[in-house]
Amino acid sequence: MLSALLRQTDFRWFLSAQAVSLLGSSMAPVALAFGVLDASGSTSDLGVVLTAYMVPLLAFLLVGGATADRLPRRTVLVAANLGSALTQGSVAALLLTGRYALLPVAALGFLNGVLAAFITPALRGIVPQLVSGDRIRQANALLGSVRNCTKILGPSLSGIAVAAVGGGLAIAFDALTYLLAVGCLARLSLAAAPTSPRPASRMLADIRDGWTEFRRIRWVWTVSLCFCVVNLVQVGTWQILGPVLTKQLSGEAAWGFVLSARGVGMLVMSALMYRLVVRHLLRLGQLMSALGALPLLALGAHLHAPWLIAVAFVAGLGSSVAAVSWETSLQEHIPAHVLSRVSSYDDLLSYIAIPIGQLGVGLLAHRFDDFQVAATAGIIYAVAAVLPLASAAVRRLPHAQDDHARTDGYSPQPRP
Repeated sequence: MLSALLRQTDFRWFLSAQAVSLLGSSMAPVALAFGVLDASGSTSDLGVVLTAYMVPLLAFLLVGGATADRLPRRTVLVAANLGSALTQGSVAALLLTGRYALLPVAALGFLNGVLAAFITPALRGIVPQLVSGDRIRQANALLGSVRNCTKILGPSLSGIAVAAVGGGLAIAFDALTYLLAVGCLARLSLAAAPTSPRPASRMLADIRDGWTEFRRIRWVWTVSLCFCVVNLVQVGTWQILGPVLTKQLSGEAAWGFVLSARGVGMLVMSALMYRLVVRHLLRLGQLMSALGALPLLALGAHLHAPWLIAVAFVAGLGSSVAAVSWETSLQEHIPAHVLSRVSSYDDLLSYIAIPIGQLGVGLLAHRFDDFQVAATAGIIYAVAAVLPLASAAVRRLPHAQDDHARTDGYSPQPRP
């Protein structure tokens, strides 16, 4: 089955584009952080640059989703990746020439955030155009394996590159990966738009139509709200309290092992998901997603490094199942002409919860015990993950196995 999937020329080029682009993107945060800190000596500058990226990403996601549904997705991806190569290349040039200044770097970060808002929904919408319905799960599992490999290798490679040649050159490499991705994406033979062209004045109407479809399909908004809550309590707690509590319990080095164990778990499960066939994939994904709460619960219980590493690995297994099952369910059951718009609302809910959670966990940590905050976040995470299973629309959603099932699996009427 793997060889059959890789024999499809379009998917092979798309997989190559994702591999090089994701490698660069996984290296960029470390390179940008040290590049800005070395050039400015200011953590506040870094905060401004990161915020400048996140704000337009949130603001333009719905526009990006509507654009990906009205234009050829290959065109959207090529243009956005080319723009990202230019913005990252400009940041690298400023750092390498010693001409760093906060305003131009923040402005380039803003443009990069706008471009990312167009890339994300187009990527999710293009997979069903590349492979047949019975191979969507396998395609997502393979893409997930590539993504998880880059998450493991990218930060380490970036750290080595920053230490050896500086953050500027590492960011320049990220710009190069975008250009390589453009070369791969340009070879896709998907030139036709998913639907007939519509006037630009219809953009707001398209966004409203996307909201109507998102709200209409019960299993979609139910699971999206679940992961909004999960991101609200998990990301900030894990990123901010995770390293602090792990250091208290087991030392600084243990945090790196914990992160690596989670990444290995995600990689192992994404490979297994290529072969796993179940009747109700979304149901399995929701059950397994609850395993992601284990590291927070372990921190709250004052468990030391061996236990933290073990539960991080298990959490990685669960997270990978959840990711593949969600991507596959959307792509199997949502019609192509609204897929990017529907997924953009899902992405917006997920992303907007992250900065709120990051701010909130800092405030809570000042008022309550850090370990109690972690444990409470873990409990809320677990409950939010399994709560959608109370809906029959989530429990009974079938895993489509062919194109006929993918078409019939979507109903334009509200699900019971």
